[in-house]
Formats: sequence, structure tokens, C-alpha cells
Amino acid sequence: MRVLLVDDQALFREALATLLSVRDDIEVVGEAGNGSDAVRRAADLAPDVVLMDLRMPVLDGVAATRRLRAEHPAVRVIALTTFDDDEDVFAALRAGAVGYLLKDVSSARLVEAILAAARDESVLQPSVAAKVVARLVASFGDKPAVSAQLPVDDAPPPVVPLSERELDVLRLLAGGRSNREIARVLHLAEGTVKNHVTNVLGKLGARDRTQAALRARDLGLL
Repeated sequence: MRVLLVDDQALFREALATLLSVRDDIEVVGEAGNGSDAVRRAADLAPDVVLMDLRMPVLDGVAATRRLRAEHPAVRVIALTTFDDDEDVFAALRAGAVGYLLKDVSSARLVEAILAAARDESVLQPSVAAKVVARLVASFGDKPAVSAQLPVDDAPPPVVPLSERELDVLRLLAGGRSNREIARVLHLAEGTVKNHVTNVLGKLGARDRTQAALRARDLGLL
């Protein structure tokens, strides 16, 4: 996996590059000290995954993530930051980041996140995942998570956008396919499909596959 490191602290970038260099399946192809440089370097280096700090000069990580997702949709961005306040978390996720980790994450967890992001899977710090769930609960209040009669305009959108792979799984899920059948169609491991289904249900605020399909139709995702 080709990885681009983006952080305004050179020492942190160097440490991260050294940490990842021991992996045979990860190649650090470049570094950037701000968001603007990250967008420019991504065009030249074509990374699979970008580890993106959020608070940087010139262009911050949220704006850089938004530009990367618009200009290079195949690139997967993981926010790697010191902060997990609500404003940073949801701004980064809405900008298109597929993951959100804090800088005190273990090296094993970071590597796992990079590989997962390259597979188009979402990876969230536990504290961040709790915020997402809380926001989902608040968005629905005491109402049922999904209603077959819910007008599209009244259906609150997912707090975290679904990835392309999650949309693929959702379409097959809505067609009544089992995890094994979805795995066969998408050429994935059944365990990977199960993880995708769990992510889809969480992002849509659905209790089961039927509710996920109904809510997806309400939102125009199918």
C-alpha cells in the first residue's frame, strides 16, 4: 500500500515513516507539511492511503481531505490527529475521511487501519465511534430508526458517508443476498462482508438488514 504522510511536524512524520518502513506491505511514498502540499503531492505520487493531520497551516486537513476526495476519489484518507472533539471528528468524516485515529494509537492498530482503508473499510478510534453512535441516536430521537413511509426529505442522512464498497454491499444486501452470496459476487472474504454489513447498519442507524434496505431507499441510495 502506497502511503502519503501529512503533518506539519517534521519529527512526527520522520518517526511515522520509520515505523511503517519495517512493513513489507506498506511503502511510504512521500511526506507533506500542510494540506496544500498534500494535494499537490498526491497528484504526483498516487498514494492509496493518506494519513492526514487536521490542524495545519496554509490548508487544514479537513479542507485538504475534501479536495483529495474530489480530485482523487480513489485515495483513502485517515485522519491522524491529537484532537477528538466533535467539531473535528464530524468535519473530517463529512469531508470524506474513511478513518479517524488519535496519535496515541498503537503501531499495530495504525497498520491495521491503513490496510483496512485500502480495502475501502472505515476505521474509527473507539472514542470517535462512540461520538458517531451518540450523534445517530440524537438524530433519530425517540422515533423508529427507519420507516417505510418516511419521505426522502425527512430522512436524516448518515452521519458518516458510506464508502463505495459499503454501497456495493448495501445494494446486494437490499436484494436479499446473504453474506456468503455477497462475498461470492464481490470476491471478498465472508468475514470482510460481515464487517461491511456491520458498518452499513451502524451508519444508517438500522437495527437489521431490512431496516437498512428501507432507509437506503428513503435516502435514495438504491
